[in-house]
Amino acid sequence: MSTPRTLELPPGVEASVVRTARGEVAVHRVRADGGGARGHVLMIPGWTGSKEDFTPMLPLLADAGFDATAYDQRGQYETVADEADDFSLAGLAADAAALAAEVSSGPSHLLGHSFGGLVAQTAAVDHMGAWTSLSLLCTGPAALGSTPGRPLERLVAELDGPATMAEVFRALKGPALGVNPPAVEAFLLDRFERNSRAGLRAFTQHLVDAPDHVADVAATGLPVWVGRGAGDDAWPHAVQDDMAARLGTTVHVVAGADHSPAVENPVGLAAAWLPFLEETS
Repeated sequence: MSTPRTLELPPGVEASVVRTARGEVAVHRVRADGGGARGHVLMIPGWTGSKEDFTPMLPLLADAGFDATAYDQRGQYETVADEADDFSLAGLAADAAALAAEVSSGPSHLLGHSFGGLVAQTAAVDHMGAWTSLSLLCTGPAALGSTPGRPLERLVAELDGPATMAEVFRALKGPALGVNPPAVEAFLLDRFERNSRAGLRAFTQHLVDAPDHVADVAATGLPVWVGRGAGDDAWPHAVQDDMAARLGTTVHVVAGADHSPAVENPVGLAAAWLPFLEETS
């Protein structure tokens, strides 16, 4: 899970709730410095993440002339959901398009991180006219899969069982529990506990069995950027390389970062990503 370095909002970043046609969404937003934005960027967080995973990027995007919005997906952290809500990839993609329609006057650049990349690919196919470009960060073409080292199917079963969200969180963190400053550890637990249980179960199931739609993404004709941290440990690097090739591009590798470049090296990610946004705006 992405771990913020600080919980303080940078100057110019606004925390708010946006009402959309599909419900209320918790966001962090920033406006381009000096007005007259070059475009709008919408960022989708990953599996157990939230808008805070992108907060360090927001001032850098504003400095480059972009309005930008990061948000909590349906059922994540401060975006409240009913347990019977639509947590399908198509539903989550529709949420992204509905939010984009409220926060931007035209098509947005869309970025999806990790599990959010699967949502972003679905959004690109299902709502092509909503986007200027598609960026995929530390993600893959389809499900990550359940393995002995990443037993996602066991987690699905645990979420169907009696364990509390706090107990599930502690089991997931394992030896990494308590390694961060106390305020950050408290945030990580609070964020996890506030996840919709049904939503997290659905997200996890998608990571087990989501199909490959890369050919459909390529067929949209949207400009595509692909990137990862040098030490990314989720989808194998060769899988990401192959996905990028199928999308007509190559993987941009961010040094000094692992699976969460937006918090681990936001300046390095900006250097790798901003030229693409500028070229496609």
